[in-house]
Amino acid sequence: MYNINKVRGDFPILSREVYKRPLVYLDNAATTQKPLCVLDAMREEYLNVNANVHRGVHYLSQQATDLHEAARETVRSFINANKTEEIVFTRGTTEAINLVASSFCQSQMKEGDEVLVTDMEHHSNIVPWQLQAMQRGIVVRHLPITDDGRLACCDSIATYLTEKTKLLSIAHVSNVLGTINPVKDIIRMAHERGIPVLVDGAQSAPHMKIDVQDLDCDFFAFSGHKMYGPTGIGVLYGKEEWLDRLPPYQGGGEMIDKVTWEHTTFERLPFKFEAGTPDYIATHGLATAINYLLSVGLDSVEAHETELTRYCMEQLQTIEGIKIYGPKAPHDAVVSFNVGNIHHLDIGTLLDRLGIAVRTGHHCAQPLMDRLGISGTVRASFALYNTKEEVDALVAGLRRVVQMF
Repeated sequence: MYNINKVRGDFPILSREVYKRPLVYLDNAATTQKPLCVLDAMREEYLNVNANVHRGVHYLSQQATDLHEAARETVRSFINANKTEEIVFTRGTTEAINLVASSFCQSQMKEGDEVLVTDMEHHSNIVPWQLQAMQRGIVVRHLPITDDGRLACCDSIATYLTEKTKLLSIAHVSNVLGTINPVKDIIRMAHERGIPVLVDGAQSAPHMKIDVQDLDCDFFAFSGHKMYGPTGIGVLYGKEEWLDRLPPYQGGGEMIDKVTWEHTTFERLPFKFEAGTPDYIATHGLATAINYLLSVGLDSVEAHETELTRYCMEQLQTIEGIKIYGPKAPHDAVVSFNVGNIHHLDIGTLLDRLGIAVRTGHHCAQPLMDRLGISGTVRASFALYNTKEEVDALVAGLRRVVQMF
């Protein structure tokens, strides 16, 4: 039984007031709030186990190293990777994609080769490839979407995969539209043509079970702060065969085997990609967040958020002039909309005065906004602690805003 009161009690910030009104936090696609267990775990490590990892023979360093590598195993199990060597800690999804973009394009691509993305990508899955296009002369192509926010080419993706396509990089879930892309089928079609696939899992990992072996993706990236963990920590999963082939992304301490003036050899996986002191406190926080999510139950979380999203879309339809973007189903825990000719920024500002936190703007997806013919949207996004009462507050707040225009 999903005990929403127990869950909400784990997040003290949800009980605070904003402008003398109860906080209604609906900006979870940007970042989630953190449960007490995550904050306590990180504070405990700073107080009692703070030492650099992998370097010291002393007791504290060994303890910190054990916690750090235990976190890697927690992540491995969470996404069902084959080995811990396939789990690279990064600062987040953005750095994970930049790592692949830099190392893959450097070693696997030449001028004129193509990377394929989609019209619904976050800037983090566009700009790193564009930088490589400027530096190395590769070409960035994009798959089109339908007016209701689905990939237009799922049945005919082969027409977009050519002999020049060296990598497909795709969002599992759109951070604007809530579209859940059929990535398993897309990966299969790409692999039939020998093309590896990177999946941006920033918006899927917090909401559904992820099995990278079942998906058969070559790379999978996600962030801790969107799944109840700390900021500044993320994960790149890569198949061992690919990580072995790619050169290091950064150089420095930790990622080396031997350094001389004439030559440097690199550490084994995954340390080859983890230059410098890792954020070992944050990795422990991430592992604690994952264990918290598992304790609530991913099936329960997914069912709760699916029902909440359905209810929100249903209730928003009662507001005159509303336009909801994205498919009706399958639809993840994100609802983006506009109302009549009211600017999205005005809606967000006025909702804020009612204690309701939503996101407004282009959501780091300006090419998608151009495709939809708009400058931005209002976005409500849900987490395991949100309630139907909060959806009702959003709808009531929107009615008040509409009445002002």
